[in-house]
Amino acid sequence: MLLCLIAAGRAAWAQASSASTEASSASPPGRLILVLPFDNHSGNAALDWIGDSFPDTLNQRLSSSGFLTITREDREYALDHLGLPAGFRPTRATTLRIAQTLDADFVVVGSYTVAASKLRVQAQIVRVNQLRMSAPIADSSDLARLYDVENAAAWKIARELDPQFAVAETTFLSASAGVPLSAFENYIRGVEATSQNERLKRLSAAFAESPTYTQAMLALGKAQFAARDYDHAAMTLAKVPLADRRALEARFYLGLARFNSAKYADAEQAFAVVATRLPLPEVINNQAVAISRQGRDASALFQRSVAADPNDADYHYNLAVSLLRRHDAVGAKREIDAALRLRKVDSEAQQVRDQIARGGSVVPVSAGADSAFAPLERIRRTYSETSFRQAAFQLDQMRQLRMATMQPAKRAVEYTEQGRTYLAQGLLPEAEQEFQRALNADSVSAPARLGLAQVREQSGDDAQARSEAESSLRLHPGAEAHALLARLNLKANRLPEAAAEVKLALALDPGNTTSIGLRQALAARGQTLP
Repeated sequence: MLLCLIAAGRAAWAQASSASTEASSASPPGRLILVLPFDNHSGNAALDWIGDSFPDTLNQRLSSSGFLTITREDREYALDHLGLPAGFRPTRATTLRIAQTLDADFVVVGSYTVAASKLRVQAQIVRVNQLRMSAPIADSSDLARLYDVENAAAWKIARELDPQFAVAETTFLSASAGVPLSAFENYIRGVEATSQNERLKRLSAAFAESPTYTQAMLALGKAQFAARDYDHAAMTLAKVPLADRRALEARFYLGLARFNSAKYADAEQAFAVVATRLPLPEVINNQAVAISRQGRDASALFQRSVAADPNDADYHYNLAVSLLRRHDAVGAKREIDAALRLRKVDSEAQQVRDQIARGGSVVPVSAGADSAFAPLERIRRTYSETSFRQAAFQLDQMRQLRMATMQPAKRAVEYTEQGRTYLAQGLLPEAEQEFQRALNADSVSAPARLGLAQVREQSGDDAQARSEAESSLRLHPGAEAHALLARLNLKANRLPEAAAEVKLALALDPGNTTSIGLRQALAARGQTLP
């Protein structure tokens, strides 16, 4: 499955690249990257968790930059496929075998030492097809600034792989803001724990210390689900915001948790949220199963799952049961025959076929008659992150193809709108990349310049934020750009300048809530508008 998805992704990227000069100059998301845990050269086994944290952070940053990264689960699959234990630290030769098993283009390897609370890191990129290793990428800092070291390493790797990569290093450095290092340590130790109790304890600690840490939130919800604590799992997973990039996986497991608690309407709603954004067959199937448990006909959705993946025996089985419940014996026989061709040994499917041959039907789910023939449609209980990531990737490539046909100014508008969406979600690297693409399409786009200014402001680069806001105003006057300059002046205690910017903003948009708030903040500090 993984290799098929990768191949499809490569084909989609190739098509997008040939369709658009702009796309071909962007960072190549079709390049598949495997990041391995870094080797601990400190001599202190208690610091092994740091090595495990590098793939987590680097995968996030590189994925946000348009590269396709290989997950921890896929990496473990490769180790198992090669007969190697999960914690195995590969040699260079074994690294290449793992990369070739996963069809990776690049592998990132590295090591670190810790002495006197000082962290030193070295990373290298292996170009698999060329069997060539890059020069070392080195960095060092206090151990307390582990995030900065990992984010800086990710930025340097992105620049090494794509010299035209335009996202600023400060944007990468600000991407992990707000999560305490101790919470990050508990999260890494939790996802790597081999015992269920240790996993739950560590992830609960990470979530308790940082209640908005959505990585820990999702991991804890999944761990609670695995422990069959469905009510607590649902409570945890429901807290993942819909705007978060992990929301789809969280809603999938929320649907399963609600389903296992017999809360079928809630399960249906959770699966529907995922299906609306990524209509994969397993999600549509689960939505249909939740509907059928409520005594409603879901045949149309089961037919969509079969059409999307006709080689899945369970989808044919589910459609057969649903059609038989509608007294459509002809359709049910067609589907159950297909299911048994795909999976020859399936006692339940054979029982359904025998019932059809006898001219029988099945009772509705709501009837609950113990003695009646009442097979139930099958739900998918596992989330394939690879499938979901690949589907999202291909949707992005379809978007690139569509946008390649637009006029540059229109393309810039679309990129800017997507950038604003990312910015609202706190996804600064993704937002900056969209604003940069907008400016590549239309260099005089004032909204794109303003978007870059807002990214710079949030990443703490006030000088560049001011420069970009002023550039936006030179292209077109706007209340939000003046408000941004007012915030920067207020932060620098330049109250008269801040007041002047607020006045200009309100002249352009008297109802601008940001500027009204700034006027009140200035008044509280004794500064009136000129």
